[in-house]
Amino acid sequence: MSTISAQLRNFKEPDRDEQSLLFFAIPPSHVKGVGVVQNNPEDDHYKMEINAVLSLASDGAEDPYAGKLHLFPPYLAFASLDRKSVRFTIPLCTVRRVERLNARPGVYALSLLLWHGMKIVVQLTSLRPAADQFCALLSMALKAELQAGKMKAVRPFSKTCYSENLVLDSSPVADKEREDGSLIDGGEKAREGDAPAFHGGLGLKFKFPGDPKKLREASKTKLWTTYFKAHGRHLTLLRYPQATRFVQVGLPNRLRGEMWETLSGSIYLRFANPGRYEQILEENKGRINISTEDIEKDLHRSLPEYAAYQSEEGIGALRRVLQAYSFNNPETGYCQAMNILVAAILIYMSEEQAFWLLQVVCDRLLPGYYSTSMQGTLLDQRVFESLVTRCLPIIHDHFQAVDVQLSVASLPWFLSLYINSMPMIFAFRIVDCFFCMGPKVLFQVGLAILKINGEKLLQIQDDGQFIQLMRDYFNSLGDSAHPNSSDPRARAITKFQELLLISFREFAVITEETIFSERRHFRNEVISSLESFSKRSAIRNLKTPERFSKEQTGFIYDALFKAVWIEPPPAPVPASVSLVTTKDAVEERPETRIELNTFKVFLSEIATWARDEKIVMNGFQQRVDREVADHELMDRLFFFWDYSCRGALSFQDLVTGLDGIVFGDLMDNIEWFFNLHDKNKDGFLTKDEVLTVSESLLFIFRYEIGDVYLGAVSRFMSNAFEYGDALLPRPEGADEEDSPSPQIESNQPYLSLATFRMVLLADEVLESFFETDLPASFRLEPVPLMELPPTNNNFLGGLWSNITSDSNVKLFHKLSDEVGKTIGRHQIIYRPSIGRYTSIEDTRPRESLLTTAMRHSPSKSSLRSSSTAAESTSRLTAETKSHSSSGSSATAVASTMDADKSPSYPSSPAGLDPLAQATNAAHALMERTPFAIDDAGDDDDDDDDDDEEPEQDDVLDEVDAFLEAHDTGVTDADREVAKDLRAAEPL
Repeated sequence: MSTISAQLRNFKEPDRDEQSLLFFAIPPSHVKGVGVVQNNPEDDHYKMEINAVLSLASDGAEDPYAGKLHLFPPYLAFASLDRKSVRFTIPLCTVRRVERLNARPGVYALSLLLWHGMKIVVQLTSLRPAADQFCALLSMALKAELQAGKMKAVRPFSKTCYSENLVLDSSPVADKEREDGSLIDGGEKAREGDAPAFHGGLGLKFKFPGDPKKLREASKTKLWTTYFKAHGRHLTLLRYPQATRFVQVGLPNRLRGEMWETLSGSIYLRFANPGRYEQILEENKGRINISTEDIEKDLHRSLPEYAAYQSEEGIGALRRVLQAYSFNNPETGYCQAMNILVAAILIYMSEEQAFWLLQVVCDRLLPGYYSTSMQGTLLDQRVFESLVTRCLPIIHDHFQAVDVQLSVASLPWFLSLYINSMPMIFAFRIVDCFFCMGPKVLFQVGLAILKINGEKLLQIQDDGQFIQLMRDYFNSLGDSAHPNSSDPRARAITKFQELLLISFREFAVITEETIFSERRHFRNEVISSLESFSKRSAIRNLKTPERFSKEQTGFIYDALFKAVWIEPPPAPVPASVSLVTTKDAVEERPETRIELNTFKVFLSEIATWARDEKIVMNGFQQRVDREVADHELMDRLFFFWDYSCRGALSFQDLVTGLDGIVFGDLMDNIEWFFNLHDKNKDGFLTKDEVLTVSESLLFIFRYEIGDVYLGAVSRFMSNAFEYGDALLPRPEGADEEDSPSPQIESNQPYLSLATFRMVLLADEVLESFFETDLPASFRLEPVPLMELPPTNNNFLGGLWSNITSDSNVKLFHKLSDEVGKTIGRHQIIYRPSIGRYTSIEDTRPRESLLTTAMRHSPSKSSLRSSSTAAESTSRLTAETKSHSSSGSSATAVASTMDADKSPSYPSSPAGLDPLAQATNAAHALMERTPFAIDDAGDDDDDDDDDDEEPEQDDVLDEVDAFLEAHDTGVTDADREVAKDLRAAEPL
């Protein structure tokens, strides 16, 4: 089984508005319940930004900051000019009153009163019309929030946040907590119904890591309490520089979970989707799939040193969060290292908080990290290597010299956010900074680790020494960084404090813009590497490659991958839980299967007759346009290869199906074509299916030069009905020569495989087609390389990418074609799919295998009319296609007319002398496929058959006389042999 996806190629760089949404941690619009305004928040008509100056209503609380005020309904956001000093994201439902202040003439200021009484003053410094427009849009958004009823949900939601209890004058939780923030009596009161309303993690019962006195938990909590009273909390937190400094010092254990979801923006998801987590668990209760099996394997490997994960309570919480995420994101499911991240955040957060935080980490903060391909992790590893080359070139050169892979150690750092590498009390400090300042923290800390250990790194010789050195360093993070210093303040600095100091001072040059730029630069390289790996894995996972070589299987994969990219298959819909997924039944592993539309694109890359190739000349350019054809034959082939009857084809199905036609001989190919059109698989073709066979052949031959193939299909139809009637069983006791052929319905078994072979082998053109041309039309060759999206690192690159987009190229082609038509230089030539005959010629049919008696049947005239009608249809189709290709239209029509007037002669078998050949030619002339003029004798009674024999002898005598009059080069002995042959009985 293999999973084939082209989603990596569909990556688009976020535009300016999308980057703003990411910066302000605003949930994307596709999340249900996030935007309550009926209009799309992405709509430019409802979004607006304006220059503003932010200040707090309380005197002397903070200095005013200039920046931009953004309206993203249903959110209001602000960022200072440097985009790092001050910012906030406030849901509009938390605003209770907006007033315009009359401070002084010419000043346009607004006062925003939030639900807990805090006032924010914003001075709009743009022009008056822009300020009026912003106020009008803000008023509309506030009215929409009021009508939706979201304002009523703010106060109940605030009770789930621990910070709301801290700001009270008499906190009801202080007497129930230990110094580290955990609950007294291990949370026993929680089972008695006296649990506090606010959310908390497993640390409330199993205690938090670290010594609370050394971590100064009480002091940190007091500082944050003061900050919350002046700058808001949870949904309405204003992030001033003081908040960032508090985060770098370390969050208190009891506030850590709430601050993580506030800084990351997951709190807005939890607020907008109440009860969604419990609903997911309830809807998928008892469901078992591959993700749930993988989760069970990793549960007991998740931070086993922590006490909570040695009990069923902790294991159960971890299981529920991971399963809920896998059910809510079936394409991602569960990936390794998720268990480490969730186990860590569950110490400080409730299950619902952890679920939404995991959603934000996987989708926005670290996209592609926790996925099947891990493309995000590999991309950032390439970026990290580039930063090491730029910032620490000596270490990079040494690693290259001794062949040490940096990713051996750095990959676990990034994937587990250093949780699996450092002691937890230090790793959580880095996680604090990660949620506050973004993914750049991972790179800054990694570079600082390498710089601090630079001298020792230059002495290592292999990967093992590198890993051991890093392990020893992480174990000593609590030790003094300068143990031999005479200054007691220097001796008090730990190695971890030194690490943070170097990270945020010396590597402050590593910004979010730097990371985005480096990711753009290396994205295509990583995508190409991942696609190559996926290709090898898919080929290796085939149950059997059949008779294809490894190279040929690679060509099939390339065509399939291109089809998946052009026409992505729909996402698999999970089956009903009650019908498929039970405790004893496990869902199958995900496998990429393509549906009909994607299959047509794939077939057009493999089969020449499944595509329309036009050579377009307009006087300015000559190009080849390729379009996917559409015919019932392609639909029929899709269901013919659907061996498992799932309505979709896998990579293995395509390989097996192609093997049945590419490597077949003449008889195998005829049988394959027969079975393809045998709808009910009873071993017979009905008359309707015979007509369908002819339509399929006409579709394959639609662009061939001349009427060779059209004539072959016409003869096939005539012979098929003639042979089919002749071989139908007669009633018992009836004379085979005198009795007419029985009449059957068009949907009854009519033509067997043996008769079908006989009909096709009676025509040289069709025999050649099934022997060589049909297998050769499936061409396994390199697929043209698909260009990856360009990496636009500058203005000119982006401008050129926009100019050369697919839509602009099509527009240019259309314009040049119109100009070519105007000046009379426009011409279209269709490229043949077979291409055997490059000139207008005709072939001679072979001798019929039916006797004279077998050819006289009452149904012959009706069948002949059907054949003639089909021939007329095919000729009309050929003329239409020929006219569309203006280069050969007149010649093709002339060839069609000449084919009706001139007789066709069969090819002579090898080994006969010239006289025998001429005699056989004359005999074949009498037995050739009858035309309309021959019908005059067929309507006579059977009693006149004896009278017609002398007339036939007279015709033969005339032919002999004609051959003697024209010197044929035969001897008298040959003529005697010819006479004996004329008197011989037919087989």
